[in-house]
Amino acid sequence: MLGLMQDAPLTITSILERGERVFADREIVTKTATGLKRATFAELGAEVRRQASALDALGVSPDGRVASFAWNTFRHLALYYSVPCTGRVLHTGNIRYFPDQLVYTFEHAEDEAVFVDRSLLGLLAPLLPRMTTLKHVVVMDDGVPTPLPDDPRVVAYEELVGSADQADLTGRITDEHTAAGLCYTSGTTGNPKGVVYTHRSNWLHAIGSLTSSVFGMHDGDRVLPVVPLFHANGWGYAHSTIMGGATLIMPGPDLSPAGLVDLMESEKVTVAAGVPTIWMGVAPLLAGRDLAALRAVICGGSAVPVALSEAWREAIGVPITQAWGMTEMSPLGSVARLRSEITGREEEIETLATAGLIAPGVSARIVDAVSREELPWDGETSGDLEVSGPWIARQYYKTDEPGDSFSPDGWLRTGDVAAITPLGYLKIVDRTKDLVKSGGEWISSVDLENQIMGHPKVAEAAVIALPHPKWGERPLACVVVRDGETLDRDELLAWLGDKVGKWQIPDDVVFIEEVPKTSVGKFSKKTLREQYADHVLPTAGA
Repeated sequence: MLGLMQDAPLTITSILERGERVFADREIVTKTATGLKRATFAELGAEVRRQASALDALGVSPDGRVASFAWNTFRHLALYYSVPCTGRVLHTGNIRYFPDQLVYTFEHAEDEAVFVDRSLLGLLAPLLPRMTTLKHVVVMDDGVPTPLPDDPRVVAYEELVGSADQADLTGRITDEHTAAGLCYTSGTTGNPKGVVYTHRSNWLHAIGSLTSSVFGMHDGDRVLPVVPLFHANGWGYAHSTIMGGATLIMPGPDLSPAGLVDLMESEKVTVAAGVPTIWMGVAPLLAGRDLAALRAVICGGSAVPVALSEAWREAIGVPITQAWGMTEMSPLGSVARLRSEITGREEEIETLATAGLIAPGVSARIVDAVSREELPWDGETSGDLEVSGPWIARQYYKTDEPGDSFSPDGWLRTGDVAAITPLGYLKIVDRTKDLVKSGGEWISSVDLENQIMGHPKVAEAAVIALPHPKWGERPLACVVVRDGETLDRDELLAWLGDKVGKWQIPDDVVFIEEVPKTSVGKFSKKTLREQYADHVLPTAGA
């Protein structure tokens, strides 16, 4: 028997309309170089429609890609709606990418326009000659007088959007499977890979985020997303907050610990979200601050040290809540909220140290690495972690086949080795890929090795991850010098200085006679990790 329900498409436009009609007076507060600027959800709707009109006036293709290169601000938030609600795709450019990666992603996405904060022009402007598909560079003046590039494609945001008419968004999206967003991940070797989000996937992801099993956000919350809007779909906060009617506190470019704690105190933030390195920096400043409104500190990107979570609990009575996910997952996968069965301080601490309870809408399984048979949820048996669900990618952008990252039956192979407890908590054990996760960002060990082995004095090199008290993990380079050559640490690191991003440069170098090999001739990084398990990075005590 068929159901008798209306088949209304799940669109980002409907999220915007709900926000501006039901919560018209809710605020979006943006920290700028000149102070706090406040706008309402109703004003957000008006800005979105002006941006939409400007995109039409520029002649951006009906399904064209439009990039953003911006901090967390009111205008960037508006782009999360204006671009997809006109049928176009928002590519959130990663300001932390190395220049070659930036050029690759802009060219691969075939971006036709970019909206860039003026304070970030110093990063983008030198690369514009290499971005051949860009027809328009819209500069959003954020109070920092960075010189404008001498490029005919440059136009001022205020000239383009300030006096534009408000476009009618009605009926522009009729298929919920229409692409809405594009985010690149460097969580694999080689070039970053694109993940496409649809209107439907973003809508469902927002609903999942609002449930009490996840973040439980509501119209009384005041949410501070420290996580950048360009990172992993902004963790979905651009959509879930507007859908739920929560006030948004946008930090802009000031991500300093002092700036963040001041903002949390003055704006009475109830929910804050960022990576461990952010909360490590804030922790020493908590004493004596009035953060009574704060009910949840969400942390993702890498594992949260127990000591860090407990430091927050001791200072303000609220431990850090760990979350896990991937760019390919929009990114919600699990959140370490406490089930009713969890009782006692020790059990609570142990649970908060897991990757979290599997979120509604996400199916997870662990499988044997060889047989691919599913393994039990006993909290002890570990295997390759795979996930599936309505907001999880099934293949990468511009690929004909799903590839190795996706199983034949449609599950995403996360690259993590994990165990799952009987209550549904993920315990990440290890990673199947030799990546370094530093401050919530992936560093490809293979890419680093290739750069190091490009040095004329280097014969072999392998890069492994070592624990770091601030960044979670940092790279250690294990290097074999060519016969008859001499090479020291400083010379090698200087060589890497103009070849990779500064944050990707290894924290230390050890010189070895030979990189250990497996039985099939591959580098045995497992052996290296065992050999250097007790090696202390020189930055670890900083």
